[in-house]
Amino acid sequence: MIPRVILKPRRARPLFARHPWVFVTSIERVDGDAEAGAEVEVVSHEGRTIARGLFNPFSAIRVRLYRWDGGPLDEAFWHDRLAAALRLRTAVLKLPAPRAAYRLVFSESDQLSGLTVDRYDRWLVVQFTSLALHSRRELLLAQLAELTGAEGIMLRTERGIAEQEGLELDDGLVAGSLPDEPVEIVENDLTFLVDLRTGQKTGFYLDQRDNRKAVAAYTPGKRVLDLFCYTGGFGLSALRLGGAASVLGIDASAHAVELARRNAVANRLGTARFEAADVFESLAKLRASSQTFGVVVCDPPKFARHPKAVEDALKGYLRVNRAAVDVLEPDGILVTCSCSSHVDPGLFADVMGQVAELSGRPIQILEQRGQAPDHPVAASCLETEYLKCFVCRVS
Repeated sequence: MIPRVILKPRRARPLFARHPWVFVTSIERVDGDAEAGAEVEVVSHEGRTIARGLFNPFSAIRVRLYRWDGGPLDEAFWHDRLAAALRLRTAVLKLPAPRAAYRLVFSESDQLSGLTVDRYDRWLVVQFTSLALHSRRELLLAQLAELTGAEGIMLRTERGIAEQEGLELDDGLVAGSLPDEPVEIVENDLTFLVDLRTGQKTGFYLDQRDNRKAVAAYTPGKRVLDLFCYTGGFGLSALRLGGAASVLGIDASAHAVELARRNAVANRLGTARFEAADVFESLAKLRASSQTFGVVVCDPPKFARHPKAVEDALKGYLRVNRAAVDVLEPDGILVTCSCSSHVDPGLFADVMGQVAELSGRPIQILEQRGQAPDHPVAASCLETEYLKCFVCRVS
């Protein structure tokens, strides 16, 4: 008999509704020997079986739930879940193509809490964000290789996960082989080089794919400033798809900027200019020299990695957007993004209201966009809706 996790009174409703996280604060007791990574049965205070999941004694998320039909978490189960995730990208979204890149598994949204997989052409990059799934990595990696035919699989770690989950992880090749040079992918008729070994996240910001295309519609004939530009996604899309007059991209990472310059050359977009510099210092210099732009894109890194950081994150968003407005032409377009799931759209909109007040310039939110559909939102776990991309007109 597998161990049983008994909940406190009135803690079962979200779990019956298929929310996948059982927090330690919701647990009354554990019956049986539940070791790290063990399969457990979660039961309500009244004794009703809710679901089966995997146990982690080191994490605030004490159990991650995977199966509500009473069946075991066996090899066939994991294979079916991975196959279902693959079908969404192939049969429904029709993303596979030569040199395509997309998210293949999106953790809770694909009912595989703790596993993220991105595909870059013939290679996969995997992130384990739960100890329990990491303990089953050999099985999951073998199944991924079988289902996708990938030539190589790279393991990448997410910042802070080791402390949260009690995991010890090292980046590196875990199956097959990887090319020595960055992988070349194609997005919206643009070629991008992706560094699978050392690039941010898994190498590229796949969640902004549709937003890069949509924002290009606002850039014809405009001077575009791309802040936190990484490898040039928004800026190069503005040139190729939107017919922008010029692009200046700024990022603190010299490595990312070098790839952005290589991407500009690969796409024959010579009017793109990229600088490795601090964004806030660069904005101050641009303002001091009275330079303005018709479109400013602001896509900073995650400011809030946990709920306690939200207040500081909002201050950060206010600071950068206030500075961005100062270099924006009258009736210019500000594209501002937040990838912090703890900052909901309402809070982010409030920030823009404060920017309007402080700058004395009315701001109209024209579009509120989110992540690309290969990063679906789970209706039973709304925490999977994390990306905000506001397109604004600033008078």
